Amino acid sequence: MSDDPFRRDLSATLAAIEGMLGELPGDVAKQIRHKLKDIREILVERRAPRFVLVGRRGSGKSSLVNALYGERVAEVGHVKAQTGAPRWFTYDRDEGQLDFLDTRGFQEAHRPEEADDAATALESILLELEKKSPDAVLFLVKATEVGAAIDGDLDETETLLERLRRKHGVGLPLVCVITQCDLLEPKDVTLHAPDAFEPRDLQEKRERVKHVERLVEDQVRQRPGLRDHFVASIGISAYQSWRDDGSRRSDQRWRVDDLVSFLFERLPQQARMELVRVARVQHLQRKMAKSLTTLVASMCAGLAATPIPVGDIGPLTSLQVALVVAIGYVSGRDPSPETAREFLGAIGVNVGIGFAFRETARALVKFIFPGAGNLVSASVAFAGTWAVGSAAIAYFIDGVSIEEARRRWRLARATEGDDESPREPQLPEKTKGSPAEGERDDS
Repeated sequence: MSDDPFRRDLSATLAAIEGMLGELPGDVAKQIRHKLKDIREILVERRAPRFVLVGRRGSGKSSLVNALYGERVAEVGHVKAQTGAPRWFTYDRDEGQLDFLDTRGFQEAHRPEEADDAATALESILLELEKKSPDAVLFLVKATEVGAAIDGDLDETETLLERLRRKHGVGLPLVCVITQCDLLEPKDVTLHAPDAFEPRDLQEKRERVKHVERLVEDQVRQRPGLRDHFVASIGISAYQSWRDDGSRRSDQRWRVDDLVSFLFERLPQQARMELVRVARVQHLQRKMAKSLTTLVASMCAGLAATPIPVGDIGPLTSLQVALVVAIGYVSGRDPSPETAREFLGAIGVNVGIGFAFRETARALVKFIFPGAGNLVSASVAFAGTWAVGSAAIAYFIDGVSIEEARRRWRLARATEGDDESPREPQLPEKTKGSPAEGERDDS
């Protein structure tokens, strides 16, 4: 997604729509403003998610960062504590960005390799968090150490969350990540490649993972300062091994996708798209893309249902192009608006003169039949936009050919309203049957 031009143009489109709302009935304008806010937060105000990783030395903080990317982006201290003074670290690559506060380990036995003026790990973290609030706190503990005096670690995490609440006025979600589950007995059973092992051995290892998850959850829920923040306790393996030339020797990651799913649900809207793009979890890519499609289609339906005969043509076209760009971005690509228009043309959506004539005819229906015409116009706009989103998901995320994407577009237009797509919202009761009040409830 070409950040500055795309966001600037979309912001201008949303501002133009906002300017139209003064001519609309209050209820309709309120519904459209709500959708405008969501689109602006997700696409225009998009940013990297911000995580704080806490836990004692060796709990796997740097390994987890590498696991989220599938690449070596953070150094791992195998022998001595690696991380010194905490710092917000932004890893920026073509696939997207993540911000994380890399912190010193709790209960360190000796000073870290890197310099830090603070006396303790907690003091060091708190000083840095004065500058910027995270979206979530991830408490990391090794699977083999869940019963090894982690009370001190939880004490410091409790203090950390309370200070963050007082400083930034928010109650942050806490996710407990139990790392190195691959080292639980039976050690020779690998969770990331289960097919090669006896089912009973595999079941034994999975039961041990559930056991350590319950142990951590029970300890957290006993603490009032942590209980209200707690989201989940999840056991994972983040192990990857790298050669000197940077190539990956081994990949034993397990349930990292599940962790990403937990985080996705708790992030603010502005930060979700980047996490999905970086982590490349396909079911989340599809979820994000379908949510965007529903939002934009409802927005287009709301605009098309307004009593302004032809004023919605430009915004509708811009929103549909923006939808394609956004879905392409979620998939890991970086399509421009020009590429999106080429895609629309390839599947059969004409965005040139023919499209303008067709959309003008659609909009004029409202002028000729003021009440029922608005419903017809809204239905066409909703179905067309939903079909565009469905084709973009098929092409960019499912990886089908452009010919198959064209077929999916035609099918989605023909079957709009079935179980595979949300039904177009109906008019509120007070306006049904009243041709003079053609506005509809698109919430």
